[in-house]
Amino acid sequence: MTHPIPPVDKILDLFGRLGGTLFLGEPVSQTEHALQTAWLAEQANATPIMVAAALLHDVGHLLASGTEPPVTTTSGDPDHAETGAAFLADGFPPALVEPIRLHVAAKRYLCTVEPGYPALLTPAARLSLEPQGGLMTPAEAAAFLATPFAAEALQLRRWDEMARVPSLATPSLAHFRPCLEAAAGLHHDPGSNPGPNPGQSH
Repeated sequence: MTHPIPPVDKILDLFGRLGGTLFLGEPVSQTEHALQTAWLAEQANATPIMVAAALLHDVGHLLASGTEPPVTTTSGDPDHAETGAAFLADGFPPALVEPIRLHVAAKRYLCTVEPGYPALLTPAARLSLEPQGGLMTPAEAAAFLATPFAAEALQLRRWDEMARVPSLATPSLAHFRPCLEAAAGLHHDPGSNPGPNPGQSH
C-alpha cells in the first residue's frame, strides 16, 4: 500500500519557487534561514532527522507565501508551526514533525523562563511573540515541558534564533537531501522507532 507523503522533490520545489522571498521581517530569505538552521544542526552533530527538522521548521511560512494574497507581515502568520506540521505529518515521523509543531511554543517557553532570552531575538521575532501567544503561564510552561519532543523543539528553537545572518555561506539544499530522504524513509519503515534520541545534544 502506498502512503500519501509530501515527496522530497515537492518540498525542494517549494523552496525553489518560494524560498527566495524574504523571511518575514528578517534580512535573509526563507531558504537562507532554512539552510542556516540546518547547517547549525549539522555542526552540532544532530541526528539526520533533526537536521531535516531544522531545514523544514518554517515550511509553514513557505506555504503561506504561496497563498493568495500571500502572508507578508511578521505577525500575520502565527500558526505557521501548525501549518507546516500538518503539511509534513503524512510523509515524516513524529520525531521530525513534532519539534516543528512545537518550535513556536519553545520560543514562548524560553522567553518565559530565561530572563536574557528575549534579548537574543531579532526585532521581527520579538514583534511576533505576542501574536503567537506571548509569555507562558506557569501551568503552560509545565505542560510544554511534559510534551513529547519538547527538548528537541527547544534545541531547534535555539538554532532558529541564530540562523538570521545576511550573506552567510552554507551548504546547498541538495546537501541536505539525504537527511530528508532518511527522515521520510523512517515514516515508512514499520520496524523503525522514531522517538526522542536520549543521546541527542541539547
